[in-house]
Amino acid sequence: MLFRSRFLLLLALAAVLAFVSLSLQFFHLTPVSTAKNGVSSKSRKRVMPEPVTEPPVTDPIYEALLYCNIPSVAERSMEGHAPHHFKLVSVHVFIRHGDRYPLYVIPKTKRPEIDCTLVANRKPYHPKLEAFVSHMSKGSGASFESPLHSLPLYPNHPLCEMGELTQTGVVQHLQNGQLLRDIYLKKHKLLPSDWSTDHLYLETTGKSRTLQSGLALLYGFLPDFDWKKIHFRHQPSALFCSGNCYCPMRNQYLEKEQRRQYLLRLKNSQLERTYEDMARIVDVPTKQLRAANPIDSMLCRFCHNVSFPCTRNGCIDMEHFKVIKTHQIEDERERREKKLYLGYALLGAHPILNQTVNRMQRAAEGRREEVFALYSAHDVTLSPVLSALGLMEARFPRFAARLILELWQDREKPSEHSVRILYNGVDVTFHTSFCQDHHKHSSKPMCPLENLVRFVKRDMFVALGSSGSPNYYDACHREGF
Repeated sequence: MLFRSRFLLLLALAAVLAFVSLSLQFFHLTPVSTAKNGVSSKSRKRVMPEPVTEPPVTDPIYEALLYCNIPSVAERSMEGHAPHHFKLVSVHVFIRHGDRYPLYVIPKTKRPEIDCTLVANRKPYHPKLEAFVSHMSKGSGASFESPLHSLPLYPNHPLCEMGELTQTGVVQHLQNGQLLRDIYLKKHKLLPSDWSTDHLYLETTGKSRTLQSGLALLYGFLPDFDWKKIHFRHQPSALFCSGNCYCPMRNQYLEKEQRRQYLLRLKNSQLERTYEDMARIVDVPTKQLRAANPIDSMLCRFCHNVSFPCTRNGCIDMEHFKVIKTHQIEDERERREKKLYLGYALLGAHPILNQTVNRMQRAAEGRREEVFALYSAHDVTLSPVLSALGLMEARFPRFAARLILELWQDREKPSEHSVRILYNGVDVTFHTSFCQDHHKHSSKPMCPLENLVRFVKRDMFVALGSSGSPNYYDACHREGF
């Protein structure tokens, strides 16, 4: 009897503690990590809490593992968190495609043998994988802008083709889609049960890996969707600049940034010795090896646990990999400090951010079309957007990275709308350049929509030194820096 009483007391105490913990998390009084193994982040000020304890100094292996983003347990995230009197109005999702086969080959070495068919009993696994393949085989009724209709809807090669999405990449986005479904559809009822084509805005570049990644996320978000309701638009530019791609000043910033990268590489004698040693191993000139971008193939081997290549002259090994990866990390750090890339980013990201803001404004006015927008893109798409928003501490976009802009309406003040910005599930709203100071004089856990509108319509150009009535065309065509 005594044992039973103690057991019931402990059970009640555990229930109380669990309730208190969940309450604190809901009201944002304690941080919630996006960690895949549930480990809490150290500080809410961190832009990127990560799944394992971050090493005190730069660790290229740790950074590479984060980049791989190997699916494990489901993520916890901060998407969809808001006080009860706020209503979710629209969601705008930017993703990098999932894990892919390399775009480059290390000269005179055998290509890594990775299977790009989708097999249910092979890791990484997702419960909807088989259903996804079955549904994709019925996609003939969908509407795809040319040339998307000629692309395969899912990867299906026993030996991956260059740049092809892998099973890992499909599973990454099935997980992303299911996570967003649980939050935005089940909890917030973003789409009506009779949703139509008009409620979605779907856009992708003309690469199979971006189309397939978008379809995988969409299937996780809307399982067994009606193909007749799906319309994917084609975006010919990786910057998603549509009809506003000609921008001479953006190209000048890019040339300056590439020059900075080149000079940094010249200063790194260890990097040069590493390239020379690798070139000796594969018996090619150092210049040829460097031009083949060996880190791309090495990252693929690392993410898929495939050994680095060997020849009769020796083996490319983990030490080579660490040196090149460390240089990448140093390059990202200097890029933030020199800020040449920021000029490129502000001009490169403006068209897609302007389109997003216009869509948000229409939603705020009560129009219910395009309440869920999905851009399936590349690292060279997300990276400028992150920098333009002022998220300088955010890591380089990993495979299947997601950047989300949420639009909310205050039910108590229906004319007021606010935005939240989330990167890989972490709320980074108050790290953005347009809302860094807002939380100092406001108790609301989000940013006024007008802050974002003012930033995109004016402040992005002011940051570039534009005067008078700044606009995109003038910023792109002004003379000099």
